[in-house]
Amino acid sequence: MALQDVSNDNAIRNSVSAEEWQTRVDLAAAYRLISLFGFDDLTYNHLSARVPGEPDHLLIKPTNIMFSEVTASALLKYDFDGNPITDEAPQLWGGGFVIHCGVMKERPDVNAAFHTHSPAVMGVCSQKQGLLPINQYALTFYKKLAYHDFHGFEFNTELRAPLFRDLGDKNVMLMRNHGCLICATSVAHAFQLHHFLELACQGQLAAMTGGAEITLPDEDVLEFAAGQLSNLDPEKALAKDWPACLRKVQRDAPGFDS
Repeated sequence: MALQDVSNDNAIRNSVSAEEWQTRVDLAAAYRLISLFGFDDLTYNHLSARVPGEPDHLLIKPTNIMFSEVTASALLKYDFDGNPITDEAPQLWGGGFVIHCGVMKERPDVNAAFHTHSPAVMGVCSQKQGLLPINQYALTFYKKLAYHDFHGFEFNTELRAPLFRDLGDKNVMLMRNHGCLICATSVAHAFQLHHFLELACQGQLAAMTGGAEITLPDEDVLEFAAGQLSNLDPEKALAKDWPACLRKVQRDAPGFDS
């Protein structure tokens, strides 16, 4: 599937609300950013967002384009049964249907969901101990991570129930021997969590590669530091981080907002 031409871009923009268009721009930016940082996987994996004003619909990329090709107008709209709302879009299937439609249906508090196979996350999610509180990024997720054992690929709807049972009310999950699932109230926050999780995992793998004994902070220090992070206003950080991310994608991958 080729990306839409300019006339179609304008047609889509003119046919949706300003709020939906902004969500499309943010989601396309997140796709491009994950590609820029080298965390994507050819045409596989998905990021999705709930449509503002249409709580039973989501936006997601076509299955046959790479993250680096996604534009705001290329995103497709579906209901939670995988039926296309976008003209001429195919039925949604596989992980896009099982994971993304599932999480939006099960968790009305979630407005953005990211499922990726980023390199360091794949490494750590295959380690028995999971993510250790080994660096400052890992402390973002201290006692906040869910884990899901690998039961096969999420191509089948019967795998949905155990996935969301393990997720519970948490927003970040390591899918063992597979990847991760990030849930958030906004695309910007989902991207930030995804970025910090990958950095936390990179730090853990780097520390283990050195072969030296690893030092972990004492439990009381971990509790204190995690409390410090919990007391921070995430919106304040996003207010500077997300505009900076948008500037980066405008510089390095222009055209995402068409």
